[in-house]
Amino acid sequence: MSFELKTHLEEIISLTDQEFEHIVSHFKLKTLKKHQYLIQEDEFVNHIYFVVKGLLKATFTDTNGKEYIIQFAMENWWLSDFRAFYGQVKSITNISCLENSELLSITKENLDLLCRESHKMEHFFRVKNSLGYVALQQRILSLLTTSPKERFEQLAHQYPQLMQRVSKTIIAAYLGISRETLSRLSAKT
Repeated sequence: MSFELKTHLEEIISLTDQEFEHIVSHFKLKTLKKHQYLIQEDEFVNHIYFVVKGLLKATFTDTNGKEYIIQFAMENWWLSDFRAFYGQVKSITNISCLENSELLSITKENLDLLCRESHKMEHFFRVKNSLGYVALQQRILSLLTTSPKERFEQLAHQYPQLMQRVSKTIIAAYLGISRETLSRLSAKT
């Protein structure tokens, strides 16, 4: 379990075994079944999660009951309701498992402590947050400026493994298109 986290951290920072043992001591293992919620709307969120195994989706439901898929998270991705986590306010999203999942969780207090104690960890999370912000900006711009076909092709190219693991109905919802439109687009590729 900790091997995956160490490998992930070392994509950005170098760590001694002793440094890593100290870091991993701040994390706890969380195991969830398919369809189980990790986070539900209107609850306080005090953890961020590193996905060791599995696939999850984060959704937002508007006042009319329409659900929007904000993001997916699979192996080696970080996930939470970041607004709730960093702002210490109640969650506006639901995060549920699309597959049985194993996660490593860290509390806000432990994350803050690690970042105060270790410049390396502060650097790691600054880089990860920056990359996450860039990805979110790209997703918003894609939704605003590209055709359904272009969005589908981008997703299929960028995350081919996701296309194999998620139903077409969920992919269509993520892309903001109908299931029928997705079927037409995927038949052409």
